[in-house]
Amino acid sequence: MSMPRFLVTTEIPEPGMSLLRAAGTVQVPATQLSADDLASACASGDFDVVVAQIRDRFDKAVLAGAQISGVSNYAVGYNNIDADAATANGIMVANTPGVLTDATADIALLLILATARRCVEADSFVRNGQFTGWEPSLLLGHDVSGMTLGLAGFGRIARATARRAAAFGMRIAFCPRPPGDRPVSDDELGEFAGRVEHVSWTDLVGMSDFLSIHVPLNDATHHLVDSDVLRAMKPTAILINTARGPIVDEAALVAALQSGEIAAAGLDVYEDEPALAPGLAELPNTVLLPHVGSATVAVRAEMARLCAENAIAMAHKRIPPHPVNPEAWSARPEPGRR
Repeated sequence: MSMPRFLVTTEIPEPGMSLLRAAGTVQVPATQLSADDLASACASGDFDVVVAQIRDRFDKAVLAGAQISGVSNYAVGYNNIDADAATANGIMVANTPGVLTDATADIALLLILATARRCVEADSFVRNGQFTGWEPSLLLGHDVSGMTLGLAGFGRIARATARRAAAFGMRIAFCPRPPGDRPVSDDELGEFAGRVEHVSWTDLVGMSDFLSIHVPLNDATHHLVDSDVLRAMKPTAILINTARGPIVDEAALVAALQSGEIAAAGLDVYEDEPALAPGLAELPNTVLLPHVGSATVAVRAEMARLCAENAIAMAHKRIPPHPVNPEAWSARPEPGRR
């Protein structure tokens, strides 16, 4: 059997690269691949598996022409990959779930605190030499303790955020599947039974002092937070997004922040990442991070290990440890295509 061939679009941390090199041959482009270059590489027949980043787009056209067995995404989210098209073409997709839950929840809480207490503004104030002494009304912010945190979604990261917020004395409400809903039993809530309030999406938007986004990006959640939602929020409310940028209509958010429809926003993700909507960077009532939700040494290393193990399994035609579409193997084309 020939050695597996891996295309790694951007080098991942150790131990990922060492695991891949021990398992087969590895090619890392000198520069970021364009969309056309990625499509050509996938169609070349030179690679068994692509180790991809969330900025690498695998749409229907790319996947239809691809001569690969799998895509191992160095991320939990996989909205950069058309999973249905991958399945139809017998291409397995894998991700790295679970390992970044606490790190991302930490960032969500950081954004809550930083926006509420205007930390970025205060830091710049001091660095620019404007601080001349304590003043009664200097950089007044918002309380966190006693305020309502609304969680859009109630998966692993949302629950970890709730755990942290409870320690700050926040009231916690959630909608499990906005813009829709579903029943959630006390057994499913587990430790949160009796400690969090299950409300509709409309009620969550209207009651939250901090509205934190924790849903996957899909057709139902694209622009979940739009101009209507922003208008329905409290004028003192703060929006937090550590999920995916396109869940929020970024142009509408800029307008809402400029007009005072909401008080502030803390973002780690953006609609057209890395580009920002015009006017966003100039707003003082924002805290803007460069997609660092999982950016700790330990978390990124564990993501790399999982990503490499997924890639190696797929190269050997095995279902990977963390498959997105395990049914893809049954849809594989006749032998000889891949």
